[in-house]
Amino acid sequence: MAVLATVVGALLLLIVLWDAFETVVLPRTVTRRLRLARLFYFYLGKFWKLVVRPLAGGRWEAFLGAFGPLSLILLLIFWALCLILSFALIQWGIGAPLIAPEPHPGFGSYLYMSGTTFFTLGYGDVTPRTPLSRTLAVGEAGVGFGFLAIVIGYLPVIYQSFSRREVGISLLDARASSPPTATELLRRHAEAGCMEALTRLLYEWERWASDLLESHLSYPVLVYYRSQHDRESWLAALTTILDTCALVSMGFEEDAAWQKPLLWQAQLTFAMARHAVVDLALILSTDPAAPEVDRLPPEDFALVRQILQSAGIPLADGATEKRLAKLRGQYEPYINGLSRGLHLELPPWIPPTATVDNWQTSAWGHFT
Repeated sequence: MAVLATVVGALLLLIVLWDAFETVVLPRTVTRRLRLARLFYFYLGKFWKLVVRPLAGGRWEAFLGAFGPLSLILLLIFWALCLILSFALIQWGIGAPLIAPEPHPGFGSYLYMSGTTFFTLGYGDVTPRTPLSRTLAVGEAGVGFGFLAIVIGYLPVIYQSFSRREVGISLLDARASSPPTATELLRRHAEAGCMEALTRLLYEWERWASDLLESHLSYPVLVYYRSQHDRESWLAALTTILDTCALVSMGFEEDAAWQKPLLWQAQLTFAMARHAVVDLALILSTDPAAPEVDRLPPEDFALVRQILQSAGIPLADGATEKRLAKLRGQYEPYINGLSRGLHLELPPWIPPTATVDNWQTSAWGHFT
């Protein structure tokens, strides 16, 4: 029994330290499905859906917003408890003699000593007596101190990445409505005579998608952080940009100077945005899925053509629904999987009637 406890404690220690290293320190994608952090999020997500959702009622969206930050805190606590348990098992397994108030210290005394050592409390009421157990205690104190330092450095990086992500999403509101749609994004730029600005916007979103890919692969917990405003999300924004690039790739009848640069930039942004979607689906283990409802049925595609023609940028004659469906097939299965796994709504292609942008609303009403 003692040998088994020592082996289990040592294995648990190595697994937790390696898992924390891969999650916090290692700046590259880890695709291995069997990971402690991944299992933690899998079962926490199950608990959230089965237990919290029935209690949330109409406030389910607010509870989902708390899931990301709360899950990060719970993950750090989970790691700390596992490390404390692992050192306690090792100390108990090797039979380390203790100086303790109890005449016959049990496993609870070892667990208490491990906790006070990990958090460097230094009470001194329970202390190890042999050189080996003292060495282990010093090592645990070092692990606890390093763990605290990593937590202090980890949280600011998470929130800096979150803030950078949200800036782009907020700027999209006045350009593409709330929720954002590709048709509205193109219509507003066309009616304002600012199609050159759309080229610059797609360039900025190519950089945004690249930053999203780097930050969310390095820190996957960010995918659970939801936007601060209703009708906005990182997935909806990314989908809108992909939809826009797909429409632009169809070409326009007007032979204007802005069309070739816009087409080239749309192809670059589409490639980067699709790369982000596919890699995030892989790291989150969300399998590609067919849509439950077609986001762009034939009658809506005809309406898109009509809206763009009214705005002065009619789609080219060769811009058929079949061509657009081929482009959509390159990214929609992945965003469908992400949408289901993260409970994030996908944006429509056409804005709802009588929609009001988020910037036009307040707690006291809205204006148009």
